[in-house]
Amino acid sequence: MDKDKRIYVAGHSGLLGTALVRMLRERGYTSLLTRTSAELDLRRQADVEAFFERERPQVVFLAAARVGGIWANMHNPALFFYDNLMIQTNVIHAAWRFGAERLLFVSSSCSYPRLCPQPMREEYILTGPPEPTNEAYAIAKISGMKMIEAYHRQYGVRFFSVIFPNLFGPGDNFDPRDSHVIAALVRRFREAAEGDLPDVEIWGTGRARREFLYVDDAADACLFFAERLSGGEAVNAGAGTDLSIDELARRIAAISGYGGRLVFDPSKPDGMPQKLLDISAMAQFGWKPRVGLDEGLRRTCEWYARNRASAGETA
Repeated sequence: MDKDKRIYVAGHSGLLGTALVRMLRERGYTSLLTRTSAELDLRRQADVEAFFERERPQVVFLAAARVGGIWANMHNPALFFYDNLMIQTNVIHAAWRFGAERLLFVSSSCSYPRLCPQPMREEYILTGPPEPTNEAYAIAKISGMKMIEAYHRQYGVRFFSVIFPNLFGPGDNFDPRDSHVIAALVRRFREAAEGDLPDVEIWGTGRARREFLYVDDAADACLFFAERLSGGEAVNAGAGTDLSIDELARRIAAISGYGGRLVFDPSKPDGMPQKLLDISAMAQFGWKPRVGLDEGLRRTCEWYARNRASAGETA
């Protein structure tokens, strides 16, 4: 992409959006558009279209979304459904209407069926029902990818989707109710180590398997694929390996200096049994992540230790 392209990062203050803005600036892009949710409510169609008509972004990274872990998804399904559908529908439609040259929609491995064959290939989308604990979020993300396909098919626009596994890293949301698993465990083990607590309770059996991608790698993947996809595609971008929640928790406990017991609560849901992306298409394009899980966990724990006063706030 030319360095002077007008680039709009929707969701610039979230985990991925923050990394995207930083990386774009580091790479010399000079015309970045950002708006806080107070300045522009992406759920309001008229406001979104007025923004696009006025600013005419040429490239759009659609990273804005309502996200959260199992607790947040289970207790707020209407919000996850409505907010995500409205945000993505308004932005995608306005991008087409006002002539954006390309748009990258950030999607999630939650879109795959609950009992999906592993690793999960892009063509497995819509081959079975999603995981019930995050059904509303999953259906919204599937709708976004299908909207991208439809607009490319009908209008020929260069819009496409990238499907990520669980993202993590500095700047994540560490709120105990709304956070994803890594941020939740980082906070829990830090507090347990400082309070000399004898044990830490963790939701589920610990047997569920998850794939994780460091946020800087996800931002790099967005820039890489924005240059190379031609339109209509949905491409997995992940680490290509997974591990159990039990093993993940033990790694974070060790980094946090916590030596107590891990107590798993099987009465709480595990979510999908396994989520591992098939990355063969990604590999053919030539992209791969650079930050390993252990290094990413170390950076995240160190960041949280330095920024605890604000890290619990929702981005």
